[in-house]
Amino acid sequence: MTAQTTVPDPRRNPGEEMLTLHEACAFLRIPEGTLRYWRHADQGPASFTLGRRVVYRRTEVERWIAAQERATRRGGGDAA
Repeated sequence: MTAQTTVPDPRRNPGEEMLTLHEACAFLRIPEGTLRYWRHADQGPASFTLGRRVVYRRTEVERWIAAQERATRRGGGDAA
């Protein structure tokens, strides 16, 4: 049986609005190596360190997704 990664829901626990690298990757559905590379290349969602741990604010990840959608959206007529 495989372990399932759960992304914290800030609506249930406002103290869990920060995502670890592993949680951010699960949320974005990308390999950890990709997110590490994006951070190294100063691309991807904004991140910072707490001690030695890299963390992502969930709101920043969602903002970055929305920006990617706006920048690359095709088709759909007038839909925004």
